[in-house]
Amino acid sequence: MSQIKRVRGFQDIYGENSKKYRYVVDTARDIFQRYNFEEIILPVVEDVSLFLRSVGEDTDIVQKEMYTFEDRGGRQVALRPEGTAPTVRAFIEEKMFAQGGYKKLFYEGAMFRYERPQAGRYRQFHQIGAEILGTGSVLADVEMIKMVNDLLDTLGIETTLEINTLGSFEDRKEYIKQLKDYLKGVKDKLCKDCQVRMDRNPLRVLDCKNESCREATAEAPTLLQFLSPERKERFEKLKEYLSQLGIKYKVNPRLVRGLDYYTDTVFEFTTDKIGAQGTVAAGGRYDTLVKQLGGSDTPALGFAAGVERLMLLVDQLPSEKPTVVVIPISQQYEGKGLQTADILRKRGIKTELMLKEGSLKSKMKTAGKLGAKAVVFVSDRYEIKDMETGSQQEATSPEDMLGILGKVIT
Repeated sequence: MSQIKRVRGFQDIYGENSKKYRYVVDTARDIFQRYNFEEIILPVVEDVSLFLRSVGEDTDIVQKEMYTFEDRGGRQVALRPEGTAPTVRAFIEEKMFAQGGYKKLFYEGAMFRYERPQAGRYRQFHQIGAEILGTGSVLADVEMIKMVNDLLDTLGIETTLEINTLGSFEDRKEYIKQLKDYLKGVKDKLCKDCQVRMDRNPLRVLDCKNESCREATAEAPTLLQFLSPERKERFEKLKEYLSQLGIKYKVNPRLVRGLDYYTDTVFEFTTDKIGAQGTVAAGGRYDTLVKQLGGSDTPALGFAAGVERLMLLVDQLPSEKPTVVVIPISQQYEGKGLQTADILRKRGIKTELMLKEGSLKSKMKTAGKLGAKAVVFVSDRYEIKDMETGSQQEATSPEDMLGILGKVIT
């Protein structure tokens, strides 16, 4: 019988990678909670219209990348490709807005996009993200960027912060008109995708990573020239507050993000260590999305980061707790071995009860492979062996055993 293999673009996360995954997610969770964000656990499957209405029908996600299917009830559904739209849907449907004030939510979990697998990008991938719904304050933008910056610093990941403003939809009307006129003059130099985008979603042309497109749009007009005085002032405040917090940034007028719902602030944390697709965390403000999805007029912003991309950039994991292996010296003492392991685990000690059968020599070899810092041999008494020095000490009671063991493993 032929071997069944995993589907292309999907992966098993185990061993050192599972440790990195847990480290990234747990670190993010800790920082989000420090900033007083509340967790939301989102469904994996959503009505496909949620993404058509929010992300945009002309985006690559909708046109090329979504996993969609008809369920047994005849409904068109999609495996979620991103987390912002489902969070906004939940904010409206669960009437979180009725609580008053603003809502700060974070999430983590699997997303699905049918795109070409590459470094840190899979067809099933995992994201961490956070959203603030119900405030238009520039302070919220700064807090969001600072929180992401704290996360990357804690993980030891060096990045460059790029920021831009997309202004309001009103600001963009005249700009898009002039951008289209410019793009018509360089159409032959654009890739096939951008030749389609230039009419339907011209801002996306500026976001294209194709080198010929970047060269063709090098002299394109920038949106900053078309901002209203109010939006310019807001952007200046953003830059001022980032500087006050000591956060370095560079303004990138080409930064537009790939989704239709963004307004005002957009940002990306990038690196050159994982190839051309170097964005590791990104987000921005989307003040019209809640209303677009059937809610009331609600300003909001958010960010997301790919866990697999962060894992690629984590060089060193924090040191693990030392492992203690419990070995009953014969079948007669297996029950006592179970009790001993239970005592250690209740004290918070990382404990492995030896499950391998065979000689004591083979069990000790297994203990070495498990990285044991100490071994507790269980018989009528306890013998504690320091695996680094080879020394052994005896104890007749669990209390004495714990005392000796504490000195060995600290």
